[in-house]
Amino acid sequence: MQLSFKKAHALSSNQKWTLASTSAGFALENMDVMFLSFALSSIIQQFHISGTTAGLISSITNLGMLAGGILFGLLADRLGRVKIFSYTIFIFAFATASMYFATNIYTLYILRFIAGIGAGGEYGIGITLLAENFAAKKLGRLSSITAIGGQIGALLAAIAAAIIIPIWGWQTLFLLGLIPVILIFFIRQNVTESPVFVTNNSNNPQHIKISQLFKTRQLAYQTSALIIMVIVQISGYFGLMNWLPTIMQKQLNLSISGSSLWMITTILGMSLGMLTFGHFLDYFGPRKAFSIFLIAAALGVFSLSLAFNTLSLLLIGALVGFFSNGMFGGYGAIVSQLYPTEIRATANNFIVGCGRAIGGFSSVLIGFLLDNYSVLAVMLFLSLSYLISLTVMLTIPNLKKLVN
Repeated sequence: MQLSFKKAHALSSNQKWTLASTSAGFALENMDVMFLSFALSSIIQQFHISGTTAGLISSITNLGMLAGGILFGLLADRLGRVKIFSYTIFIFAFATASMYFATNIYTLYILRFIAGIGAGGEYGIGITLLAENFAAKKLGRLSSITAIGGQIGALLAAIAAAIIIPIWGWQTLFLLGLIPVILIFFIRQNVTESPVFVTNNSNNPQHIKISQLFKTRQLAYQTSALIIMVIVQISGYFGLMNWLPTIMQKQLNLSISGSSLWMITTILGMSLGMLTFGHFLDYFGPRKAFSIFLIAAALGVFSLSLAFNTLSLLLIGALVGFFSNGMFGGYGAIVSQLYPTEIRATANNFIVGCGRAIGGFSSVLIGFLLDNYSVLAVMLFLSLSYLISLTVMLTIPNLKKLVN
């Protein structure tokens, strides 16, 4: 009996490699995002730019993610997930490493846009591979595991930044972007297309268009509502991860190493939150799971403005990370269940790409708020955003059906 139970729950070789490669891809992508976060204050100083101009770096990256998400989502639905997934990682890796040679803000903008093209295609294809290789009732937990992989990348970035930037400078940090090239070899050797994609594509070759995401009024509303939710998620994520290290370095007189400690505790909170949210999503369904986390995120982000010493900042940071970014893996899980196989990668990349492109401008807005107002204004903006996402989420009819 015990042997049969283990066999029933054992993963196939392809499932193991799919989970591992998707997690590693997200880890490397998130590592790059955090490189920019820790390098931001040095970039501002070297290029003599304002906070608003610096915020555009992240926003331009997210515009690249939208372009790459649309392009590679369509290609993945037509030509296959695995091949296109490896191409996206290749583009992302070399554009990131090329940041070492950036000598002005305009070159940096171009390289970040190209890196965004690669990263934008990677996310939706990875989530789609998960959805087509595992049962729907496990998708919340598995997508959260891959999201935790992203936080491991962020943790490695925090450690690398603390070591490399003070000694060799911020540009050297981005040379680590070449690491994903190694991942491509393992993906092409060990990950295969899912049977559901092969069968669907051979029987009915796809001519996918973005308009299919809006072909009925209900589907158009669903797609738009999910985009709004992702906008809020990305706004909170990039707001916290891109700007708070700089805020602490400048306003709270913390060193890069000190702000790295805050980021590490926040990332650990995120990882625990993601794992918890994945179980909530599979057990309670999306409406209850998102409601709990969105309300807690709104309260937690606002409480950051109440921190009065380093210890309280670390504790609140972990709590905020738990709730505000614990939800991150859940979006791909619900999109993958709400849209059919023939347009699944396109839906994931388009919805998340739009969310990233628009939500990424929160970096510009937060830069503006910091230049002209206060940290309290930033936290109030983020808290209200989470409450807006909660309201929108509760109006999506098909989410009621996704109760496992």
